[in-house]
Amino acid sequence: MPTTEVYFIRHGIAEARHSGVSEAARSLTAKGVTRTQRVAQRLADLGLQFDALLSSPLVRAQQTAEILLAAGLASHLLDCPALSLEGELSDWLNWLANWQHLEQSSDCPAIAIVGHEPNLSGWAQKLVTGQESDQWTLKKAGIIGLQLPAASEAIGRSQLFWLSPPRFLL
Repeated sequence: MPTTEVYFIRHGIAEARHSGVSEAARSLTAKGVTRTQRVAQRLADLGLQFDALLSSPLVRAQQTAEILLAAGLASHLLDCPALSLEGELSDWLNWLANWQHLEQSSDCPAIAIVGHEPNLSGWAQKLVTGQESDQWTLKKAGIIGLQLPAASEAIGRSQLFWLSPPRFLL
C-alpha cells in the first residue's frame, strides 16, 4: 500500500476562551482570518494540493478549513467528528483506513486535517514515536506533516517531514 501524506493544521487565531461564546462557537478573529489566508496562499504557492480536507466540527476549525478550500488547496471539505476536542486518534485512523482502501489508485495521496491542540501534536507524536507526549506544540495556523503507511500500521511507524509555525510561511 502506498504511503499517505497527512498535514495536521491547527485552526487560526480564535476568540478568547472566556469571551462569553461557547467553546464550539468560538470563531476566528480578524487577525486569525488574515494570518490563515496568508498561510493558505503560501501553501498554494508551494503547489500543495490535498486529495481530502477534513475539519473538526467546531466553528474556528471549519472557518480555517474553508479558507484552505477557498485558496484552492482541495476540491471539497469533509466534516470529521473525530477531530473535535473529544476526538480519538483511533476513530480518525479508522476513517483513514477506509479512505486509504478507496484511494489505492493514487501513488501518494495527501490529506489535510484541521483541528485543535493538544490533539494534533499529541497524535502526530504518537504516530511517529509510538507514544503520546507534550513535547511538540502546534501553533495556531501551524503545520505538522507526516508520511503514514497503512493506517493499521501507522502508530510508531510514521515519518515526520514538516513541522513549522505559521511565521515560517508568512
